[in-house]
Amino acid sequence: MIFNKMVPELSVSNINISKKFYIDILGFKVEYEREEDNFAFISLDGAQFMLDEDVNGSWSTGMMEYPFGRGINFQFFVKDIEEIILNLSDNNIKLFKEPFVSEYRINLERQVFKQILVQDPDGYLLRFSTRVS
Repeated sequence: MIFNKMVPELSVSNINISKKFYIDILGFKVEYEREEDNFAFISLDGAQFMLDEDVNGSWSTGMMEYPFGRGINFQFFVKDIEEIILNLSDNNIKLFKEPFVSEYRINLERQVFKQILVQDPDGYLLRFSTRVS
């Protein structure tokens, strides 16, 4: 397996609820897991994440409380944002921010993206983006 140079590891309160959200609803796949450690390594379109049900374990810098991950959002560039939007809707998961279009200047070029924001079961903020132009 090839690991990305940076792979965020999220402390989660319930690995099974998190796996259902990320795998069944968002379309991530399990690359490997250690069920005995309540740990899963997941991926989507080249992005990699680790999920670990050890909320206040030895790696914690302080007590965790909902919403986790305050001050950060994880952006994923995906092939099909419409499928993600549909799956979230079908599972009655409210978006943090409804679909919107943003234009960004990247060096001298302007690029347009359709995006959504959604919180995972522990409150981590996830941003999904698809290039429109």
